[in-house]
Amino acid sequence: MPEIAEEQSSGGFDLQRYLNVAQRRHLQFLIPAFLGWLLVWSASWVLPVRYKSGTMILVEEPTMPKNYITPNVSDDLQQRLQSIKQQVLSRTRLLLIIDKYQLYSGGRRHLTPDEKVASMGKDIDIELVQDPQREQINGFQISYSAHQPQIAQQVANDLAALFINENGRVRLEESADTTRFLEDQLEKARGHLAEQEAKVRAFQSAHEGALPGQQASNLQILSGLQTQLQSEQDALSAAKQQRSFYQTEIEQFRTIHPATHSTDGAPTGLAAIDEQLDTLKSKLADLSSRYTDNYPDVQSLKEQIAKTEKMRDTLAAQLKTKQSSAGQNASSADSSDVEDLTASAPLLQLKGQLKANQIEIANREQSITSLKAKINDYQARLNEEPAIEQQLLELNRGYDQSNTDYNDLLKKKNDSQMATSMERLQEGERFTVLDPAPLPLKPDFPNRMKLCGVGLAVGIAFGLAVVVGLEFLDDRMHSEREIKAMLPMPILSEIPEVLSFADERSIKNRALTRWALTAVAIFIVMAGSAFSYLRG
Repeated sequence: MPEIAEEQSSGGFDLQRYLNVAQRRHLQFLIPAFLGWLLVWSASWVLPVRYKSGTMILVEEPTMPKNYITPNVSDDLQQRLQSIKQQVLSRTRLLLIIDKYQLYSGGRRHLTPDEKVASMGKDIDIELVQDPQREQINGFQISYSAHQPQIAQQVANDLAALFINENGRVRLEESADTTRFLEDQLEKARGHLAEQEAKVRAFQSAHEGALPGQQASNLQILSGLQTQLQSEQDALSAAKQQRSFYQTEIEQFRTIHPATHSTDGAPTGLAAIDEQLDTLKSKLADLSSRYTDNYPDVQSLKEQIAKTEKMRDTLAAQLKTKQSSAGQNASSADSSDVEDLTASAPLLQLKGQLKANQIEIANREQSITSLKAKINDYQARLNEEPAIEQQLLELNRGYDQSNTDYNDLLKKKNDSQMATSMERLQEGERFTVLDPAPLPLKPDFPNRMKLCGVGLAVGIAFGLAVVVGLEFLDDRMHSEREIKAMLPMPILSEIPEVLSFADERSIKNRALTRWALTAVAIFIVMAGSAFSYLRG
């Protein structure tokens, strides 16, 4: 019963059983494992050799600081690289390289140009190099695989040169296209600005004198015109009063001297002038008692008195001259004519003054009419000024916006021209080969050391599969535990196995053979790995 409980309770990992299986199936595991390794290792020496050569291209920042000149090319390097890659790896460019080095032309089957391009595209590898801290592309690795190391090196250098040249061409074209676009937009903005300026100029010309900036001058001119109108009206009133005065004087003169008039109404006699002077002086004395000397009527009377006295002196001098020249006999005959001339002079003077006064009144009235028209015109300008100011404000707003757009485009165009000049001088962002593609000394494919390890893993897996399969198909019992499990009753005693000397020697020989074969296999694997390392 204890043995049965022990057998039933025993389970899990049985190390002794696996050791027995390893001892029993040693050669059955070793031979497939060695053959699997040998097959893969041999294949590594049969596969065609390919050499890989590559170069690192750095992306250098512009030498000119961006604060001075802003690049006008897209900063998305990855997108630009994708575009450059499509240009470089185009069918035309790859066929030029293929024809230059006679690539893919030594096989058994003749390849078409499209097949050659597809094969070369597979042999080209482009890998981006990024800065892990700033997450920025610092460069990219270009490599090419070929059966000959010299071809791999030359093609890799040619591809690097194509990338560098294509990057410069693409950046220059993008920069030039940006400059041309800005120039076209600037020309359109210049035309629109000229239209806005012409509209503003035409509006200002059409509303000259009524513009908002002329309000102060219009008010000043209007005030001056109103003052001038008031002065003219005052002068007109004074002139009309003077006219009434002259008319009254003429009537009074005719009333006082009815006999001294001729048939045509002309006054005669030197005494009339003296009487007129007395009348004027009495009126002057009356006005002076009530007004100052600056009063218009007082000044007018003074001027009239002075003119009358001057006329009297002139007539008196003429009378004396005629009397002395004509003699005593003719004096009695001509005295009446001289007296008539002397008497008519004051009335003629008054009529002349009245006529001048009427002309002055007409001029004053005409001036007042003109001033009123001007005042109405300036008042109309001032009344129209709010509407004109609003219209001009709209026009100026459009002009200012057009001017702002034009200045912005002008600045951008100038900056773009400088950026284009910088690209032409290769002062912008550029690609630089860190090191030319080296001549590969060892093949990139096949990796014999790697295949050696793969072969070893494949051999071990194959050997394990053989052992597991044989154990699954083997129905024999190889241990005491298996025999005990098959018996329906417990075992009371055991008879130990008695081996002869020949059996023991045979067992030892088989063990030595297994270990010798194992050592030979391990030696061959190590030797093959060392050979692959030295020749790979």
